[in-house]
Amino acid sequence: MVFGADKIPEIAKGLGKGMRQLRDATNDIKGEITKSVDKHGIDKDVTDNITGEISKLKDDLEDFTGSIKRKQ
Repeated sequence: MVFGADKIPEIAKGLGKGMRQLRDATNDIKGEITKSVDKHGIDKDVTDNITGEISKLKDDLEDFTGSIKRKQ
């Protein structure tokens, strides 16, 4: 897909908004996991693994959007 120069700021704004929503959502998920672990006494290693995987996914998405931003 090819976009005109006039569309680039709109696309970048949309990507930024999407990344902010993703970051907020992952932080909410991490918070809920932590609260649940504390409340139910679940083994912390399991939640650390889940939180680590969420962080990896977030980093991968940020790398992907970073490469898109650099190409503009």
